[in-house]
Amino acid sequence: MYQYDLFVIGAGSAGVRASRMAANLGKKVAVAESNYYGGTCVNVGCVPKKLFVYASEYPHFVEEAKGFGVNLELKGFDWATLRDNKTKEIERLNGIYEKLLDNAGVERIWGHAKLIDAHTVEVAGQQFSAEKILLATGGWPILPDIPGKEHCIDSNAFFYLENFPKSAVVFGSGYIAVEFAGIISNLGCDTSIASRSGKLLRGFDETTRQHAETEILKGPIKLLPHQPSAIEKVGEQYRVTLQGGEELIVDAVISAIGRTPNTSNLGIDDLQIETDEKGCIAVDDHFKTSVDSIYALGDLIDTPQLTPVALAEAMCFLRQQYQNDPTPMDYSSIPTAVFSQPNLATVGLSEEEAIDQGFVVSIFESEFRALKHTLSGLNHRSYMKLVVDKETDRVLGAHMVGEHAGEILQGFAVAVKAGLTKAQFDSTIGIHPTSAEEFVTMRTASR
Repeated sequence: MYQYDLFVIGAGSAGVRASRMAANLGKKVAVAESNYYGGTCVNVGCVPKKLFVYASEYPHFVEEAKGFGVNLELKGFDWATLRDNKTKEIERLNGIYEKLLDNAGVERIWGHAKLIDAHTVEVAGQQFSAEKILLATGGWPILPDIPGKEHCIDSNAFFYLENFPKSAVVFGSGYIAVEFAGIISNLGCDTSIASRSGKLLRGFDETTRQHAETEILKGPIKLLPHQPSAIEKVGEQYRVTLQGGEELIVDAVISAIGRTPNTSNLGIDDLQIETDEKGCIAVDDHFKTSVDSIYALGDLIDTPQLTPVALAEAMCFLRQQYQNDPTPMDYSSIPTAVFSQPNLATVGLSEEEAIDQGFVVSIFESEFRALKHTLSGLNHRSYMKLVVDKETDRVLGAHMVGEHAGEILQGFAVAVKAGLTKAQFDSTIGIHPTSAEEFVTMRTASR
């Protein structure tokens, strides 16, 4: 007889959802956590990032207001106020997650958990047994493997910087790097991005990516097409040497080159749990590892590292294990957004993915200056794109760069997921005047 029906290691988005919903189904559940309740998203990811993005938009508002006859003055920026108010909000959310678990009847166990065998977990020297064990420990930031890497501020520590830098270099060119660079640059930091490819946001639809890069680099951010090769502390600053030989002296070095599955001292090697070449835990369609009673989901496995995906995986796991529904997780048409400035948002297939999958596509595009900026005087331009299957007229993908792109694409994600056709988009009356209406008024294919 086991102590628990389900023992969850990790109280992040996936772990909290799986544990409390399993408890609501009448299962005896425990969850172990050693860092913070709510995981990456709540503590060092989506939530604090978005709060920082909000802060970084205010200087834009001051500049935009002039053309409307509104005279605003930016008197300064106090980093400590933003950082500490953010931390207070995160601590409030931590408490909410604790209450969610308590109210569901989940036993919370504080401490680092390690697998002992297929049905046993050890936390702080105490062992617990469970019929099923779910691994949900999320990801952890990667640092570049170069001399001086210890001087890097990783994507966790970024949210707790003691002082706001006057100058910084950000390593990486994905969404985390671009978002961080936009935040600090808009708040007054002289910011460079060091990118191996010399491109921003690779992996997104190419023409959408290109437009986003062009708009992002209209501001003061500098893009350096080389990886870092070394970091050296020089007084209170840092000398960063790039592979191209260029050197920079900056106040802060921020590493945002990605995250890796957080499997350190988890015990998966002792149990010979299989992993892939990325270090992700290998699972089947039911999230089962190579050990029958042990499961994994969220950022530990090779699926999109997004909070809503982790939540959906947790619900799918519960249906499969406790509600007699073997249906696997559907990973098609997952919407996502990059809170760069301007935003980039996307759902469904990129043009390149559609062609690679054998579709013959029609591409509909709109590139324009939003009405707001006809008076603001700023040279910001939005971009929208639909990828359409010529044979069925189904909209395979929708992509946008511009203000509020994430908010706009969430609605169109429903349409893409539902398999609506371009004709149905065309028959929908637009809301005027909005940027969003462009998605239902693009009549002529660009190619």
